[in-house]
Amino acid sequence: MRLTFLGPGTSFGVPQIGCSCAVCRSTDPRDRRNRSAALVEAGGRSVLIDTPPELRLQLIACGVADVDAVVYTHEHADHTNGIDDLRMFSVRQRRPLPIYGPPETLERLRASFHYIFDDVRAYEGTSKPSLDLHGLEPGVPVEIAGMPFLPLAFRHGHIRVYGYRIGSLAYITDVKAIPDRERHQLRGLDVLVLNALWWRPHPTHLSIQEAVDTARELGARRTYLTHLTHETGHAELAGQLPEGVMPAYDGLTVEVA
Repeated sequence: MRLTFLGPGTSFGVPQIGCSCAVCRSTDPRDRRNRSAALVEAGGRSVLIDTPPELRLQLIACGVADVDAVVYTHEHADHTNGIDDLRMFSVRQRRPLPIYGPPETLERLRASFHYIFDDVRAYEGTSKPSLDLHGLEPGVPVEIAGMPFLPLAFRHGHIRVYGYRIGSLAYITDVKAIPDRERHQLRGLDVLVLNALWWRPHPTHLSIQEAVDTARELGARRTYLTHLTHETGHAELAGQLPEGVMPAYDGLTVEVA
């Protein structure tokens, strides 16, 4: 199995608009953080996690020509607003693209992007995404594109967000805490992806220190931090993290045992 980070950035992205801080002006390409998304590949098939606003550019940069399915973590704009770029896949495949996620997230997509899901056919010579929605229940395993997905539910402020265990990989973003029941379901990981906003506390996200502590408690062999801001440059942050915990960056590819 292979994991590719299409973006490990927070909702503002890095560089931020109008910011002249050292990280936003950095020439290190690892400091340019598109908003959070990832691609999981196994057995010649691939699953996209989330559709951020930069999705087209992210897929082109990583050489992604096709995906077999999409899973969503939650409904926030930085994780969904690139949904129209999925039309390339449904047009090329000549069939609806399977979409999975929390039922309330899928309903919000229906409401926010009603032109995709209404009964109005696209004019000849135009197109829109053709998507087949499948709501998932937390704790109930499902096979997606030949891969074993276990959805896990967490709190993110006032909404519910899903993380996913996929074999020995877990991808968890936009969470504040990992409850005991979910910790039990996250034992024995080779790779853990965990959100880590910045060093200071935040009401709806793990801080970097909280993410490090959580990674230690879960015992994953390798942990990659995502949803990072411009408060921490890549090289500096990498030097401050313990062994086995690393910041992700755009285009990073990780082989999962």
